[in-house]
Amino acid sequence: MKLRGLYAVTDSQLLAGKFLAYVEAALEGGVTLLQYRDKSSDEARRLREAEALRNLCERYKTQLIINDDAELAARLGVGVHLGQTDGPLAPVRALLGHKAIVGSTCHASLELAEQAVNEGASYVAFGRFFNSSTKPGAPSANLELLEQARIKLHVPICAIGGITLENGAPLVAHGVDLLAVVHGLFGADSTAEVTRRARAFNDLLLIK
Repeated sequence: MKLRGLYAVTDSQLLAGKFLAYVEAALEGGVTLLQYRDKSSDEARRLREAEALRNLCERYKTQLIINDDAELAARLGVGVHLGQTDGPLAPVRALLGHKAIVGSTCHASLELAEQAVNEGASYVAFGRFFNSSTKPGAPSANLELLEQARIKLHVPICAIGGITLENGAPLVAHGVDLLAVVHGLFGADSTAEVTRRARAFNDLLLIK
């Protein structure tokens, strides 16, 4: 599976009051994967928002990924992203089928990444690379890890954690396929700026 480009990740607080408008603005600029990340327990709202995102993604030919909730992903027929506390990956792969995109958070560990790939991960995510307000406590990863991962792993590599247009280029140069971005994309003061940033991130990855 060829996954390369901008990986937009939603943040309920950051996007409060402008959720769908900003997501659509990002899609307009080009997004390879869109992750719906909502840690609340309001299941009705999460289902409603996830359905709205799925419809938007279908229109823009973008793949929707649900953070941490394999049941919701199965219900909507979309992919899922699992953290290290979300249990083993293999049963989720079995639940969603072999075609679904299943991603795995591997922090700064090549060992965790190799294990995830063996269990059927479609891509692995390393991070954080920079200071991140979304994942402040995550261990930091470095460029050397990316080089080792590029040699050993044969799945797309995603980087997450404080990524901006100013600091993303070295990650791409060291073999990253997907730049997962929250504030660096959505922390903008207009929809036009969100679209501009999305295009600029794809330029970093040489995707037109």
